[in-house]
Amino acid sequence: MSQLTVIDFFCGAGGFSEGFRQMGFKIVNGYDYWRPAVETYNHNFGTSADVKNILDFENIEEIEQLPDTDIILGSPPCVSFSNSNNSGKADKSLGLRLTECFLRVVAVKKHQKGSMLKAWFMENVVNSKRYLKEVYTFKDLSLDQWAIKNNINPQKIAIRLLENTEVINSADYGSLQARKRVISGELISNGKLVKPPQTHTNKPNISLPKHRSIGEMKKAFPSPFKAKYDEIIKDPLFDITLNQTELTDHFYDTGIYAVDAKFSRHWKVNHPYMGKMSFPENEDKPSRTITATKISHSRESIIYRSEITREGDGEFRLPTVREAAIYMGFPITFQFKGSEYTKWRLVGNAVCSSVSKSFAKTVLQELSLPIPEKLNVEKRARIEGIENLNTFSVKTFDSPPVKNRGAKCRWHSFKDGNLTVTLSNFRIGIDKTSKNKWYTSIQYGNGEGYPSHMVSDNTFKKLEPIIKKQSKGNVFLEIVNNGFTEKIGSKKELQYLFENQTEIDGKKDPTELIEELKDIINSIDQSNSNIDEKVSVFRHKTKVPLKQVFALYGINKIVSLANNKKE
Repeated sequence: MSQLTVIDFFCGAGGFSEGFRQMGFKIVNGYDYWRPAVETYNHNFGTSADVKNILDFENIEEIEQLPDTDIILGSPPCVSFSNSNNSGKADKSLGLRLTECFLRVVAVKKHQKGSMLKAWFMENVVNSKRYLKEVYTFKDLSLDQWAIKNNINPQKIAIRLLENTEVINSADYGSLQARKRVISGELISNGKLVKPPQTHTNKPNISLPKHRSIGEMKKAFPSPFKAKYDEIIKDPLFDITLNQTELTDHFYDTGIYAVDAKFSRHWKVNHPYMGKMSFPENEDKPSRTITATKISHSRESIIYRSEITREGDGEFRLPTVREAAIYMGFPITFQFKGSEYTKWRLVGNAVCSSVSKSFAKTVLQELSLPIPEKLNVEKRARIEGIENLNTFSVKTFDSPPVKNRGAKCRWHSFKDGNLTVTLSNFRIGIDKTSKNKWYTSIQYGNGEGYPSHMVSDNTFKKLEPIIKKQSKGNVFLEIVNNGFTEKIGSKKELQYLFENQTEIDGKKDPTELIEELKDIINSIDQSNSNIDEKVSVFRHKTKVPLKQVFALYGINKIVSLANNKKE
């Protein structure tokens, strides 16, 4: 039997196709609306695809002009379905339309006379399951007229999704990344999706290799700070070697500013209602999900400690494009077109090829076809026309990031006792933009939507008698009221200092004030004790950690002094 053929919709760089190519399938064409994706796909697969809006396939004539292939792949854009987009509240209509357009293609190619389709697969974020139908009839897919023309009842089920959908973790299939995605699809011969058996696990006492890790990759792959010289580099995943000069997207400095590291650390280890994450990354585990946006100051950022000794700016770094591509399962010969940020987006939007390779293998097994003894991977790096990111030098940190004018600020010292005491320049849960004022608030619980209330300015004065009764309470008041308060600017100064992440004439930005307050509290109270009397300002708590009473005093004093200072 000749090679099984594949077409790929929303193909991006080609991660979905790459896994099938590795198992010996022939890649016929890819379809995408983004030019760098199409150019990257063509470069790596030798295709001649043009930029294409997938919504064009809402036209049945466009579908009928597509080549007939054995396999159809698709990964509709996941942005609108993702929980990370506007906290999961983004408009889903375009995502649904694009997904259903892809399912139209599958339905036509599956049910047309003389169909040669043997399998189809669709990848998306886990959250997409909530918005897609369990089954789609021809009418649901606006194919009722096509169905009638082909002697099919328009109410007949064209696509079954619910029973043909699995949540897949790429780490379970040998990936260096723990990336959870939904795979839907069907082997036409048996009318169902066949989930590949896991090859790796994170569970004890199971006779499978353990999940692969960041540390494993970093041990097997050179540091991005390695000097430039003739050296042979081995692929951590495949039997491929390249000269260092052929690896164009790894030997450059991805160090980040200290202020960005501060924000990322805060949202990872001290988020007001989400769980704690490692900072920097835990290198004994697989990488977390590579996202399409390269960002250094968020909870989603993947951050390592730099391999060279630096403090402050450059102490931490992001992965290189090539490291990210390895986590996604691409061979080191696979090339990405465009600038660093374009390359990163191409990588982050891709389907993990270790997963697609596993599904390709199930197709061969179910069709009783031979499994290749060796993977079909490109051995040569075709770097003609590829932008070289390598600098073989360290970065100069001379342009620190600033925030937009009027940027919102929300910061707290710590979560303790299921509480956070927060400083902000907007009313949490009420305001969409910052105000020309600073606020103190208390949040209860560990989830969004838990009780929260504002605390009036000058409430700190009512707390002084309570604090004085506590062990080391007077020590705390002495430190805060002698030296610390002198670092508090007016409300406009606080906003300016926050936007510019700087210190001027001894006045600190609000995030630094809160971090210093946290250090003061931690230095004098290691007992983790609750206060021994009811503190009425904590409306929803009868027992309040002493640390949080200290935090409320300090934060409310910052807010009260700032709001009352003359400009």
